[in-house]
Amino acid sequence: MTDPLFTPIKINTLELANRIYMPAMHLGMANNFEVTDQIVNFYAQRAKGGAGLICVGYATIDALSGNTQNIGAHEDRFIPGLTRLASAIRDNGSLSAVQINHAGRYNFSFFLDGKQPVAPSAIASRMTKEIPKAMSLDEISQTIASFAAAAVRVKKAGFDAVEILSGTGYLISEFLSPLTNQRTDAYGGSLENRMRFGLEVAAAVRAAVGKDFPLMVRMNGNDFMPGGNPRTELIEYAKALAAGPVDALCINVGWHEARVPQIVAQVPRGTFAYLARAIKEVVDVPVIASHRINDPETAREVIQEGYCDMVAMGRSLIADPLLPQKAQQGREKEIVHCIACAQGCFDNLFKLKSVECLCNPLAGYEQADETAPAATAKKVLVVGGGAAGMTAALTAFRRGHSVSLYESGHRLGGQLHLAAAPPGRQEFAQFALDLENQISALKIPVVLNTVVDKKLIETLAPDVVLLATGAKPLVPPIPGLDLPHVADAWEVLADKAVTGTRVIIIGGGAVGVETALFLAEKGTLSADALKFLFVNRAETPEILFEMATRGSKQITLVEMTDRVGKDIGKSTKWGMMQDLGRFGVETLTGARVTKITQTGIELAFSGPEGEMIRPMDADTVVVAAGSASHNPLEAVLGQMGVACRVIGDAKKVATAFDAVHGGYRAAMDI
Repeated sequence: MTDPLFTPIKINTLELANRIYMPAMHLGMANNFEVTDQIVNFYAQRAKGGAGLICVGYATIDALSGNTQNIGAHEDRFIPGLTRLASAIRDNGSLSAVQINHAGRYNFSFFLDGKQPVAPSAIASRMTKEIPKAMSLDEISQTIASFAAAAVRVKKAGFDAVEILSGTGYLISEFLSPLTNQRTDAYGGSLENRMRFGLEVAAAVRAAVGKDFPLMVRMNGNDFMPGGNPRTELIEYAKALAAGPVDALCINVGWHEARVPQIVAQVPRGTFAYLARAIKEVVDVPVIASHRINDPETAREVIQEGYCDMVAMGRSLIADPLLPQKAQQGREKEIVHCIACAQGCFDNLFKLKSVECLCNPLAGYEQADETAPAATAKKVLVVGGGAAGMTAALTAFRRGHSVSLYESGHRLGGQLHLAAAPPGRQEFAQFALDLENQISALKIPVVLNTVVDKKLIETLAPDVVLLATGAKPLVPPIPGLDLPHVADAWEVLADKAVTGTRVIIIGGGAVGVETALFLAEKGTLSADALKFLFVNRAETPEILFEMATRGSKQITLVEMTDRVGKDIGKSTKWGMMQDLGRFGVETLTGARVTKITQTGIELAFSGPEGEMIRPMDADTVVVAAGSASHNPLEAVLGQMGVACRVIGDAKKVATAFDAVHGGYRAAMDI
């Protein structure tokens, strides 16, 4: 049977070997708009992995269109760097494209040396809190010409195609949307007028690059913006593009301001492919589906079922550059899946850092070679099979060391399984499985249900021990912790504790929030039940929404600081906070639990007249006060004179990202 994922396809005159498209993603790796070695190495590795077409960018079209961390295409002086990047992709086996874009009102004056960003109308965005300058007709004409000139530079540099970004809340979509376009001239008002700018940009690019050079457009299938473009308008826009100069359409979702999750694990795999299908049904050019397509099985399904002609796999190829190659060779079990945590990719961009990856410590550091053999092969014992331990074991083995891994529990994965318990976080369990599958493929010896002690270390006689013994729940000094209705958050997340109807959670950090959402799902209708009732029109959508968000428990989250979720990444935090409200979780901040009672807790609040005590009733009290490093072996190894390194939570309680990267670095240093 022919694999739909590896069937060739043509875009204009360009024939692609497969249907995997790596879309443009801001990497934050350019230096003053110049292509860097870091960018070249990053994309060369993805080209080696076998993606059919790789799109880089976005690239700027004029001085107001981006910032210095974007790849530059707005002046001829950037062509040599672009040429080097195109050559690196081609020489390593893939075809290449550049996405060109103008940020419009999404740009910050901070990045423009104080200059005012431009837009169709002077309407501020929630992202920047700045009011842009409304563009004049001359500025519109010049911007269209700048798009065309940038496309010519892309072609001169040796890329195989060019893509225009016409969505996500950037300039072209700002013209298209009635939410941001309040013009009264030929570029505002009716849909025909609001489409004019985007269509003129596409026509100018086509005229500049010629009829045979592939031209693609990435656009929204739904902007998820109240008052924005209805889907019917976006479909009409897609039809106009496809009937004119455009050879392929890549369909993405949402603006950056939209309050519908788009890239995080909360989004089920392949969910947004329906938007591509709605457009594929009305155009005659290849259509690419985007977002949360992180495994070959989902990719094949959406192509096979007619949702799209190709799939965009962006963060999937950050996590595993070799995904296409592994899929084609029947090695899918060895794929490291993107788990949509956004910790290293999207969250880094808010910090003005270049892209990294929780699942792939080499992402952004492709110049490092973990397969280069160590100067001296050593016998390495890894104690602890969580994220840090498994990553360290894999890295040490690949460098030629003799490695064995010991885990005290009955399975590998450690706290990844706890992280996977809340709704929408199941991908963390996938990462645990991916690491375990790699260890199995390399035949690294693993011993479960075994506590490592001095005697075992003497028997094994390792040269180096990597201690990844993790953490234990922190026990706060609160009277009443030993009462029978008190449970630990880890026990709750592991489904080892029974909880009553009224639940109070002590601690509003990441674990407390995750526990609250985990319990809030109890008693809600399943997805299958909701679909059955909806399809049969058994209940109204409003009642179904209520049944999907109101479970069987009354949950209160108590946090002693001024806000909950301080240690949650920015990309996922807003969605989790939204769900706390949506699922009816009450949050109390600035509240200190003084003791746990037979009937609940006592809270202390600071007020103008001093501290006030307030009792609260509960059937179950869950303690989510954080965790503390568990490291019983370092002192023992010191006494024995055995070299060791402490990694992961055993060294310092932090995130899964820190555990993976710390484990990798420790193994590289052996």
